[in-house]
Amino acid sequence: MRDFSAAIGLVFAIEGLLLADFTETMRERMAQAAKTDAKRLRLFGLCAAMIGVGIVWAARRIV
Repeated sequence: MRDFSAAIGLVFAIEGLLLADFTETMRERMAQAAKTDAKRLRLFGLCAAMIGVGIVWAARRIV
C-alpha cells in the first residue's frame, strides 16, 4: 500500500508540474481530448496502463 500511495503522489506531482509550466498547452490538449472519440481514449488509456505496469515490473525486477 505504501508503494501505491507513493505512485499516486508522483502522479499528482507530475500533473501539477505540467499544469504549472505548460498551462496553455495543457488547456489546448484537454480541449482536444474532450473532442476525441471515447473508444480511442479508452484504448489509449489501456495502452498507457499496460506500459506503466511494464515499467513498474521492469523496475522491480532489475532493482
